Amino acid sequence: MNRPLAVGTPAEFRADRLVDVLVPTRNRPAELAVTLAGLAAQGGVPGFGVVVSDQSDGDPAYAHPAAATMVRALRHAGHPVLLTRRLPRRGLAEHRAYLLAASSARYVLNLDDDVWLEPGALHRLVTAIEELGCGFVGNGVHGLSYTDDVRPEAHRHYEEWVGRPVPERVRPGTPEWDRARIHSAANLLHVTAELALPPGAWRAYKVSWIGGCVLYDRAKLVDSGGFDFWRRVHEKHQGEDVAAQLAVLARHGGAGILPSGAYHLESPTTVTERDVEAWEVVLADEDTPQPA
Repeated sequence: MNRPLAVGTPAEFRADRLVDVLVPTRNRPAELAVTLAGLAAQGGVPGFGVVVSDQSDGDPAYAHPAAATMVRALRHAGHPVLLTRRLPRRGLAEHRAYLLAASSARYVLNLDDDVWLEPGALHRLVTAIEELGCGFVGNGVHGLSYTDDVRPEAHRHYEEWVGRPVPERVRPGTPEWDRARIHSAANLLHVTAELALPPGAWRAYKVSWIGGCVLYDRAKLVDSGGFDFWRRVHEKHQGEDVAAQLAVLARHGGAGILPSGAYHLESPTTVTERDVEAWEVVLADEDTPQPA
């Protein structure tokens, strides 16, 4: 019989750690269990924390026995875990802002609740951001059902950074915006295979934005506005991660990291009301000329 799960308190959780993983979830107990299992298998980053914030319609996903067991496994291995509920729902950006405010770690990993991380992925991301010194690094997620769907036309959007990433102003309609095509299907798997990297090696490449698995320098994310724009967008939106990353790119730079250790579970989305692209609203505000 699965005993009641302690949720923890924000005061106990907040600490001066190297990394916290921030996981928003809704109506996905099975997927959340897989995501937490991936975190429980991470090595090389001792004592990282995890915040799970649930917006399920019924019982929280972390109460499911499989997810609860992974929470206990993380805690048993020395990883603080805070379990919260954020209701009523006010949109994806507000949920991200809430999660960010729960952490005081140097780096925060925004990890979606339908992404499994292979062992070593978190350590590689932390190594990369510390060496590169930019605002964020990320792993584009692999869709393994597309493994046999090779798309050479998309591979041309892969371009490595030579040296440390520099700030970039990326906008729709530019070649830089089309970099996102490299993250579709299983393109990154195919590009990685072509590179034939030796064990332990990694590469940083240029991005417009990355979905699902992004490690931010928390201070640089906050300096770029974080997700505070949530008050300016209708709650039925998507693209909040795009808006935040474009702001960080413009101020501090960012990069994708190969090989990617992030795998998309390819489950149906729980965000079915997508009336607004948050990044369109934010960019419209930023690019509108101000009166003299």
